[in-house]
Amino acid sequence: MLSSSAQTPRLLRHSPATAATTTTFTLKCLNTSPIPASAASPPPSSQIITTHTSLLSGQTSAVDLAKSFLQRLRRNEPKLSSFLYVSPDDSVLKQAEELDNKIRNNEEVGALAGVLVGVKDNICTSDMPSTAGSRLLENYRPPFDATAVRKLRESGAIVVGKTNLDEFGMGSTTEGSGYQVTANPWDLSRVPGGSSGGSAAAVSARQCMVALGSDTGGSVRQPASFCGVVGLKPTYGRVSRYGLVAYASSLDVIGCFGSSVADAGILLQTISGYDNFDATSSTREVPNYASQFVPVDYMESKPLKGLKVGVIQETLESGVDSEVISSVRSAVSHLEELGCTVTEVALPSFLLGLPAYYILASSESSSNLSRYDGVRYGNQVFGDELKALYGDSRAQGLGSEVKMRILMGTYALSAGYYDAYYKRAQQVRTIIRNSFKEALDKNDILISPAAPSVAYKIGEKKNDPLAMYAGDIMTVNVNLAGLPALVLPCGVVEGGSTGLPVGLQMIGAAFNEEKLLRIGHIFEQTLQGCSFVPPLVADEWAY
Repeated sequence: MLSSSAQTPRLLRHSPATAATTTTFTLKCLNTSPIPASAASPPPSSQIITTHTSLLSGQTSAVDLAKSFLQRLRRNEPKLSSFLYVSPDDSVLKQAEELDNKIRNNEEVGALAGVLVGVKDNICTSDMPSTAGSRLLENYRPPFDATAVRKLRESGAIVVGKTNLDEFGMGSTTEGSGYQVTANPWDLSRVPGGSSGGSAAAVSARQCMVALGSDTGGSVRQPASFCGVVGLKPTYGRVSRYGLVAYASSLDVIGCFGSSVADAGILLQTISGYDNFDATSSTREVPNYASQFVPVDYMESKPLKGLKVGVIQETLESGVDSEVISSVRSAVSHLEELGCTVTEVALPSFLLGLPAYYILASSESSSNLSRYDGVRYGNQVFGDELKALYGDSRAQGLGSEVKMRILMGTYALSAGYYDAYYKRAQQVRTIIRNSFKEALDKNDILISPAAPSVAYKIGEKKNDPLAMYAGDIMTVNVNLAGLPALVLPCGVVEGGSTGLPVGLQMIGAAFNEEKLLRIGHIFEQTLQGCSFVPPLVADEWAY
């Protein structure tokens, strides 16, 4: 058994064998914040399921729901800057009204009917700008929807706007956006993480119910940890990348944000599946993820009995904040109490992932971003010669971080250096993939912190790129191996006015999101002692 510094108050849960019998778990989430949450804080419920049920029963209308979220969005947006574009109220309300009419006429509606969704601005939408956070693509409107967006709309979801990001997804704080800096809803002086920081902040602040992000090296999972929400990175190929602005094509995936595991899972269910427009999308059948979300009252006393969990040893060593380690060890105690067998797993290749990732991602980005020349896409700067037009359009349209990564990637691919950098990084990638496969052959899931620290101050690491890159150490290996991973909040530690959330990362075998969602749901629903609603909206929002 792993040692743990967790506090251990009580948890009450019902066994399905008899409704009159309760099972007591002596565990809770680690909460060292100055204003601890009530031990009776309820577990998060699915906004998607609640919305669907309320609409079909007539308890509420899609128009009323849309008005409520739009009011909250616009009230808090000046403080947060989560969105680069917000749909006009009349457009959102018109879609909501059409949905209400369908329900009144007993017409069939989709699983996401009335659900307000934020979409990261590097995912194409035909009726809204899609800038990828870059001035080079300012006001660019694609002529089509990304496959993931099309599936959302077909299921009844309403896209409420496009969320902020680091330019072309290159960054870990959302400070690298060409337009604005997004703030963390838990503490407005701190970053929300990145590159999908706008989506994470919007879900955390309840500006939308769920959101789409993209994850190349942790860009869904790290901001989910910083903002206290659930972030799900699917297996590479599970979701079509058609319509996702390319950064590193062998690493990019579209991921999901929600305030509960069930919401993230249902969102993934909707957007998954093979797509003729993406040759890398998988033909595997998509399981029914919703079947994993059993109500807590029907869980057994040891609902995870028999499952083997490996804690990645290298993720709890030097360089990781002590409070983050304490929160993860508290989560380990939680899993043990739920019936899991937990052991430490050594992955010697784990620390090689960071340099390999940045070589490969930068190399692919130097190729992918060559299309932005001022002729085929984006804004154009006039030049007397074609070469000057290319150079000036890119020089004025691209930010410093993007330029640096293009230069790094071009250097790594250049003659004389290809074998020393790119080829060797690909060899390291194979070693990492094999080491994860070996560990997951012996364990059902692997766990680690989602980030080495909680959210830090805006500007704290902006001028220290190496320190910022080091923050991706927990997440990049999963992308190199093409595996699914789920991040969910597991504790609150000191920081800000009411504390800052800590995220736990669960890593599963390829295309086994189903198991991750089951374990994550049970973990979430049996955890007490922390509220993961940020202070910005705590007074008006209950789970």
